[in-house]
Amino acid sequence: MQANDKLTKALTEVKYLNADNVSRYRCIMRIFYENYEKLRYWLYQEDVYEEMIKDPFFKDYRMEQCQQDLSMLTEWKNLNTIQDTRKVSSIEEFKNKKFRYQMSEYSVEIERLVIRLENLFIEGASLEPTLLERIRNNMDRFVNMQDKDINDVYTWWTDLNNDFVRLNQNYQDYIRDLNSVKAEKMMQTKEFLVFKDRLIEYLRSFIKGLQRNVGAIEEYFRMLDEDIKKNVFDKIVQYELMIPRMDVEVSRDLIEEKVKGRYQSMYDWFVSNEGQENEAMKLFDATNDIIRRITRYAAQISEKNALGANRREEYRKVAQMFLQCKEIDDAHKMSAMVFGIERPYHLKGDLIRETDSMNKGVYEEQSAEVILKPRVRTYREKTSRSSIKDLSEEKREARRIFIKKHKEEMEKLKNLEVNGQIDFSKLPVIEPRIREILLKWLSDALEDSKLTARTEDGRRYILKFSDEKNEKCVVHCEDGNLKMPKCVIEFQEE
Repeated sequence: MQANDKLTKALTEVKYLNADNVSRYRCIMRIFYENYEKLRYWLYQEDVYEEMIKDPFFKDYRMEQCQQDLSMLTEWKNLNTIQDTRKVSSIEEFKNKKFRYQMSEYSVEIERLVIRLENLFIEGASLEPTLLERIRNNMDRFVNMQDKDINDVYTWWTDLNNDFVRLNQNYQDYIRDLNSVKAEKMMQTKEFLVFKDRLIEYLRSFIKGLQRNVGAIEEYFRMLDEDIKKNVFDKIVQYELMIPRMDVEVSRDLIEEKVKGRYQSMYDWFVSNEGQENEAMKLFDATNDIIRRITRYAAQISEKNALGANRREEYRKVAQMFLQCKEIDDAHKMSAMVFGIERPYHLKGDLIRETDSMNKGVYEEQSAEVILKPRVRTYREKTSRSSIKDLSEEKREARRIFIKKHKEEMEKLKNLEVNGQIDFSKLPVIEPRIREILLKWLSDALEDSKLTARTEDGRRYILKFSDEKNEKCVVHCEDGNLKMPKCVIEFQEE
């Protein structure tokens, strides 16, 4: 025996087996493990709480207790957490920190030990595009399995599940390692620059495989007929029931539930439902975020290395080379060599040229701008920020113009008044604005049961119609004539 750090350190992961609230902790971990067996690795607090209160033993169990238990299990490293911020719609929801919980590797092994399961198989973390290819090929054979022997069906089902389990576990472990504190520290060192390109190429290769296969697998899932699935599932359950087991009794309902649960887990991983993003797209976004972070750290390291470098002599040498150019074309070629890129991209588009002459060079024509946008879903246009301008002078000028215009309009209306009345049948040719004011006064009076209202300057008036029923009059305006009932606006002096 040789003592080392792993052998001598305390295992806090086993505290939940003999803590004060052991009944609650063990039941919660068993819920996580049962879902783990069905390939549901991530659970929300609400999912755990609903499973707990299904048992009459926990009928008095509260959501606050569930939150405390999950926090304690997380502190003991039995659960890993990720804050889910993609569906946050308010600042309050972001502050509340909605988490997804997952069993840690130690907890998986401890639970398997507790329920005496054997043959633990955990591979090293990696991202394998070939697993996606194999899953796609197996899903393509799903329809043909209804005509196959139960032995062939079970072998096909086992291969499909093993590939999916390996894919799911490997990507979670690999992404977790890249998001760890140790990886963050390594990305900020100079030695990481040597490893950077190989890591980015590895991640991009996996993304290409993800894009190439996920769409086809999703289409296979959506096209499957219910009768075909039932036929294939019956053969799998039939084979499971034929397997002899020592000290274990399994029912048909239990096996059917497990088979359907695994199929549903694969379905949810590849297929989006009811506006919710599937796990494959979450993996796609997480991998892209890691690539962007790696590139950002590499750029920061390069900038730090370039700080303090004296490039005066380099600039002087370049300036001398430009001075030695005898023709402008030589200077253009020198500029392309010094400031250009090694492999330029040729952009093709519907550009409007000033001339179709083939003898005219690119330097003799006007340049065209092509706006490039990042190919990420989270990209948003930047809003231009501007300071608050002092518009006090403009406001005073606008107020002065408004008051002047209002006084002119009131003066014109005053001129239309005869003996405290405005008779619509006797009006001269009026402006459109004056007509609008008079019609507004008429509308305000009609809204009152006594046909009374007030003008903008506070004068009370009453609307009177002609004694003869349906008598009409014509109001002549600069932009046309208005035919309306004959009426009079009579002002009441207070």
